[in-house]
Formats: sequence, C-alpha cells, structure tokens
Amino acid sequence: MKSENEEEFGISQEDFIEQNTADDSTAKEISELSKRGYQLLKENLTQDAVDAFSQILDIEANNNYALVGLGDCERKRGNFNQAIKHYTKCLACHPGNNYALFGLADCYKALNQFHKAIEIWEQYLIHDDRNITVLTRVADAYRKIRDFRKSKELYLQVLDMEQNNAYALIGLGHLHYDFKEYKDALYYWTRMLDAPPSHVDIRVLTSIGNCHRKLKTFEQGLPYFERALEMDPNNFYALFGIADCYRGMNQQYRSIDYWNRILKIDPKNKVILTRTGDAYRNLGDYKTAAEYYDRAMNIDFDIYAAMGLALICKGEGNYEEAARRFAGLIRDDEKNYRLYIDLADCYMKMNRKADAVSTLESFQRFGIKNQNVNDLLAKIKGE
Repeated sequence: MKSENEEEFGISQEDFIEQNTADDSTAKEISELSKRGYQLLKENLTQDAVDAFSQILDIEANNNYALVGLGDCERKRGNFNQAIKHYTKCLACHPGNNYALFGLADCYKALNQFHKAIEIWEQYLIHDDRNITVLTRVADAYRKIRDFRKSKELYLQVLDMEQNNAYALIGLGHLHYDFKEYKDALYYWTRMLDAPPSHVDIRVLTSIGNCHRKLKTFEQGLPYFERALEMDPNNFYALFGIADCYRGMNQQYRSIDYWNRILKIDPKNKVILTRTGDAYRNLGDYKTAAEYYDRAMNIDFDIYAAMGLALICKGEGNYEEAARRFAGLIRDDEKNYRLYIDLADCYMKMNRKADAVSTLESFQRFGIKNQNVNDLLAKIKGE
C-alpha cells in the first residue's frame, strides 16, 4: 500500500532516503533506521517508530528524515501542535522540504487554521502548479473559509487536468451546497454516479438526496436515500432522508417507520423524537404523539416538542390551555412567528378577536416582515 506522501510526490520516503543518502557507514545506519521507522509507522507501531527516528537524532542532530518522521508520528497520534514543532524545525534546517511542508499544512488543516494551511500549500504550488493532490487540498481549505471564487477556480483547474476527479467533483458539490446553490451541487454530485455501483460513495447518494430535500423535490430525492439504505441499513442520513421526504410528500404514515428505526439506534435523539411526535399528531394520534414529545422534554427542554404539546391541546379543542402554552413559549422565543399565529388562532377560536389582533401586532412591532402574520392579521381585521 502506498503511503500518503508516496501518493502525493510519486516517490516513497524510503526511496527518497535511498537516493539521497551518501554511501558511508553512518549514512547507511541513518538510512536503515529511517526505513525501519516508516515501516513501523505504516504498521501503526507509532512508539517504536518514534524510538527509531530518535536514534537518528542521536547520530545526527537536525536530520531531516528523523524530524519529518517524528512529525508524522505525532500527527498520526493527533498531537498536531507537537508535530508542528518537528516540521517547523526541519524547515528551519532544510527549507523547502516537501514532506515537512505537507505535514505542517495538514496539521494546520486539522487544527482548523485554514489560512495557515493555504499559505504553506501555495508555497508548493509556486514550484508545481499541476499537483492535483495539493490543488484539491487548497480548494478544500478555501471552501472552509468560504472563499467561493478561489475554491471553485482550483477545483475546476483540477477537472481540466482530470475530467472526473472524484475529490474535485465532491468538493464542487459541497461548495455549491454550502452556498445554497443546490441545482449546481446536483450537477457535480450526479456526475459521480457514472462509477460502477459498488464504487459509488454512500455520502454522494445522501448528498444528492439532501439537495432534493432542499429543493423540495422529495419524490426525486427518495430513490437516492433508498439506494444508500441498501448499502447500509442503519445509515442515519439515509433513514432521516427517507423519513423527511415522506414528511415533505405529506405521507406521514410512511415516515413513522423510519423515524422509529433511527430511535432504535439513538433513543435519546430529541430532534427525531419530536419529528416522530409530529408525524403521529398529523395523523390524529394525539396520545402517541404526546408520549414522544414527553420523551423529548424529559431529556431536556425542546421548544418544538413544547409546541407539539400545545398543538395537541389546540387539536383537542382545549384552546384555553393551548393559548396559555403558546403565550409561555413566546416569552422564551419572542421572535418565532409561528407561535404568534397559533396563539392568535386560539384567541379567534375563543371569540377573542381583540386579543388575536393584539398578539399579531405585537410581533409586527419587532420590525420583522412576515407575510403569514400580515395575511392573518388582514383576514382577522376584515372579518
């Protein structure tokens, strides 16, 4: 199996060591220790690899292979700040060492310091602007800092060199999705489907499905989630996607099975408990709906579960209790327009028109334009 660096540079650390070490006894010992260290690192014997690289430094202080090797060991352990120290020391003694540059950039990326990672990767691109691995990493980093233009420019540069590069296609999909350009995201992600079925990444399928959810083309998204579920019957995103598509298609009775399948895996997921409660409430099964809302509320206060319980009161004709609940929720979430609409509706059901008008006007005083509130207020005043 090729190492990460071997894939990036087309040459393994071992071969590089072999080609760049003088043929004397000390150099030979360093070469053997270096190759042994990297072999141990590949076998996940990290501490043994550290010992091998440390022996090199006992022979030759500031040896570049040893410093990079120690950096790689700490990076593999997740000790990124310690790894940075080794890579930085290597670059101070051996400027331009590509392995140290890449290790350093990857550490900054792992620490979410994307600007620093970009700066280092771009040092490399000055000398080799056709390295696809580097270009996609820089594009990814620009995407993380929400620089749409530079990110897209680099991804497209990769596609010019390699028409169906998976990393660039996936990256472009995420880039457009992040900026709510769901149709463009679909264009790039669906190009990934040309791969043989066994090679299609399940995350691509759920991402395509999510685009359709955002576009509210639920029927078109459903097959992608179903295909993902065939690959992994317990995949959260596939189960959630199918349930939410059925919810969007107003087929709540079909969504319930998938919400409950998620709850078997994650029984304390408040979002799913509330969604399941919503489904039962929409089907008129208030008793079961209340059980799910109460389960969510027993974990921690959840405004959507509390709204669901208030809506059950309203649905059962208990308008006084429903109004009391909605008024209480408004105190905690005073800019949630849905609460004002439901409270006003409760007042109208109790023939308290003035209170309904006052409720909606109190929302308007926030200066938030909401057509639903405006339309309801106009309708009430016109009655």
